[in-house]
Amino acid sequence: MDHLTAAQQAALTQLLDLTHGADDVAVAVLESVDWDVQRAADLIFGNAAAPPPPPVSVESFGIDDTEQHQPIAPRNSAWTFSFSNLLVWPLQLLSTLFRFVFGFLRIPLPRPFAFNLALFRPRRTPPRRDGGADRWVRELEEETGAQCFSASASGVETGAAGPSTLTHRTNDRKVLPDFTLGTYEDALRLCQRDARIACIVLVSEEHDHVSEFKRITLTDPTLVRLLHSNDILVWGGDVRDREAYSAALKLQATTYPFVAFLALQPRRGSRTSTTPALTVLSRHQGPPSSTTAPTTLVTHLETQLLPRVQPFLAGLRAAQHTAATDRALREAQDRAFRETAAKDGARIEALMQAEALAAREAEAARVAQEQEAARREHEAAELEKRAGERDMWRRWAKRVLKDEKEDVEGVRLAIRLPDGGRVVRRFAETRSLTALYAFVDTQLADCTADTLVSPGGHSDVERGMEEQVEAVGADLWWGFRLVLAYPRQEILWGKSTVGSIDCLKGGGQLVVQMLATKAEGLDGEADEDGYISED
Repeated sequence: MDHLTAAQQAALTQLLDLTHGADDVAVAVLESVDWDVQRAADLIFGNAAAPPPPPVSVESFGIDDTEQHQPIAPRNSAWTFSFSNLLVWPLQLLSTLFRFVFGFLRIPLPRPFAFNLALFRPRRTPPRRDGGADRWVRELEEETGAQCFSASASGVETGAAGPSTLTHRTNDRKVLPDFTLGTYEDALRLCQRDARIACIVLVSEEHDHVSEFKRITLTDPTLVRLLHSNDILVWGGDVRDREAYSAALKLQATTYPFVAFLALQPRRGSRTSTTPALTVLSRHQGPPSSTTAPTTLVTHLETQLLPRVQPFLAGLRAAQHTAATDRALREAQDRAFRETAAKDGARIEALMQAEALAAREAEAARVAQEQEAARREHEAAELEKRAGERDMWRRWAKRVLKDEKEDVEGVRLAIRLPDGGRVVRRFAETRSLTALYAFVDTQLADCTADTLVSPGGHSDVERGMEEQVEAVGADLWWGFRLVLAYPRQEILWGKSTVGSIDCLKGGGQLVVQMLATKAEGLDGEADEDGYISED
């Protein structure tokens, strides 16, 4: 072990005192956990799966130990004295003395004194893997027949069994302190957060005074009310449990029962850091007849600890309250600022959306106007094209009908033109209405009959015009309607003959009524039914 440093030698010695194992095994375990004694002990005792607890800064306080008259005894009083113990004890004392001196001087331990005497030491019971503060409090209630102060003050009868799993209760009105549940580290963090005094109670069933301590000290009404009225956080456990065993190592408990008071205090000797540190205020260990007696603890709290510690803790709580108030005020201001910013953003977003909507509507209106203009232009082109085609058909029809002879037999019709003129012509009953409308159309057409060729290559005027009327529409193609003068009746165009119209069988007088169509571009006012008046 000569290659180990002084710090590593000290860690190895501490681990060997705890585990009584071999040197090579202890060195291997310490190297695997970077020479952390606590983690190595947890690994050996079966706590390797649990993550190491966060470090809590605990600073020693100036403690007056004059009232503790009991000598420091080993943590485990169940020593098995034998002849081998008597032989090994001088060597063990010498080895411990040399280890202490060389470790204090930071000198590597010589090889002859580095042997391990752990094989001759009595074995200690390792901590239990299960349990915890909750189970320990339940066992404490069952053993003492008492109940926690808050449950007793809330109206639950102490002598009767409540919802817990206790097997029996006594009828005396005993109360226990309000033990906080959870781990030891949780209790320390709660103590630091709330700036409270913590009372740590550790017991060991292997000590004879523990049972008396539970029945006398922990159930003392004066002590319990003093702890409750000063809001002192109380946590306890049996060192057979893992959490309590770890707390005993950190608090350097050697005799049980053990009571320690911790609280935040200013750092001593530090000129740069103003953050208070969790400090051990006092330790009380030994029988309940002297050092851990209820009167001793009450006197210590009332005359020494509370007057000395409460002002500083009150200042811390006031500072925490001020900081919390300032933080709440800043959060309210930030929230108000965020709400105002959100409202402004929503208003700006609404304006932007309105502007975008107006822009889209303007663009849609412009596009609609362009499309409407294009449509009108297209319609005008189509109308112009259709007017040109119709003009060609009119000239061809006029040229063909000009040479056509009037029917000898048939219906005699007098046709009154819009300009006041009057034309009389006889149509055979087998002639179609297309022939009648084509004749009237040639009378209205202001064009010369100079086209000898059919525009569509048709040889029959009636058939060619029927195709054009069906494709374009009767009103749009002809631009007029024939109306029987008396009784007034419209003669609508259709694929029928003149003889099939009942009102035309005896002849009659027809009036040409022009339609207000876009194709003709007619001037004048149209009446309600779309016709232009003759007047």
